[in-house]
Amino acid sequence: MRHFGHVTPVERQRLFHREPGAFSSDSPARVLAAALGATLYSPATRPTLADDIVKQTTRGVVSMVLCLEDSIDDSEVVGAEANLVRQFTDLADRPDTGELPLLFVRVRHPEQIPDLVRRLGPAVRLLSGFVMPKFTEERGTPFLEALADAEAASGRRLFAMPVLESPELLYRESRVETLEGISRAVDKYRDRVLALRLGVTDFCSSYGLRRAPDMTAYDVQVVASVIADVVNMLGRADGTGFTVTGPVWEYFRVQERMFKPQLRRSPFLEGQAEELRERLLEHAMDGLLREIALDQANGLMGKTCIHPSHVLPVHALSVVSHEEFSDAQDILRPERGGGGVLRSAYTNKMNEVKPHRAWAERTLLRAEVFGVAHEDIGFVELLTAGLPV
Repeated sequence: MRHFGHVTPVERQRLFHREPGAFSSDSPARVLAAALGATLYSPATRPTLADDIVKQTTRGVVSMVLCLEDSIDDSEVVGAEANLVRQFTDLADRPDTGELPLLFVRVRHPEQIPDLVRRLGPAVRLLSGFVMPKFTEERGTPFLEALADAEAASGRRLFAMPVLESPELLYRESRVETLEGISRAVDKYRDRVLALRLGVTDFCSSYGLRRAPDMTAYDVQVVASVIADVVNMLGRADGTGFTVTGPVWEYFRVQERMFKPQLRRSPFLEGQAEELRERLLEHAMDGLLREIALDQANGLMGKTCIHPSHVLPVHALSVVSHEEFSDAQDILRPERGGGGVLRSAYTNKMNEVKPHRAWAERTLLRAEVFGVAHEDIGFVELLTAGLPV
């Protein structure tokens, strides 16, 4: 699979200076962590789940979470498990599905992991791993142990994606201790922890809060402080950190605005896409686009999504610009190993080799999976090209 794989080869050539690279569920973990992109959640109760997965693949989705936790009622769990096994078996038996997204299951308790892997049988080859809710050292370690046992029993490489959403992580008096415990747990299973996911909705719940569609998670200060501390302790670029993904965006249609739209008109006028701008505003996408930009500025990569319309904006804004690519290449030139400062090829900024090295390495990894846009291509063109006909 590849990002923008649903776009025609001719269109990809028009958009990309360097096209997104191909990857599969067997690719190295560092590649898969960067490639997750917009991870689309779906309740495991859906009777057409297998068809839904195939359908979303044709729309550019490359990672999905099939949820047995908060998205379904407690009384539905047994039926949802049976449906999940049935739908996986259906997919595995189809001869012509092509490359499917990376598929993860969000479970409620550790015992579900080996049980589901056993019940899936040969269809486990379609499974990439498990999402582990309300993760702390005490609650999360049994999940990771169950994953290791299930992996050994099935012979299938399985990844963990812990969700950081517990009140202990939110409360100031217990935050550092909780983060230190999480760090110990995930470091022990580093080879199997693909990414850490942020459960901002649960954070807000602890204080009876809910952000409006014209505000981002970073406007809710109690939430922004947690994101900052998670990145500070678990997202470092010194080899000890993990990929941390952006929080879910809850809205897909806005009825009334309190503040002016946050999406500038000029990029859409230049791209003759004013109608697209109006559609984005109608569906609260200006807030989403701003939050994606803030996610990236704060060290997060990818995003949890609950609606298919959120996928393309995440992927369009994840493509590396030609300017970013040029800067990253200059910084990482072998002859620059000793450091120094140089003017960017775009002559609009300073590139300081040693301080900017980690950024450059991360940018080239993103370029590997999301591609590099041509010099005259912006996010409007990427959005427009990826929309379903």
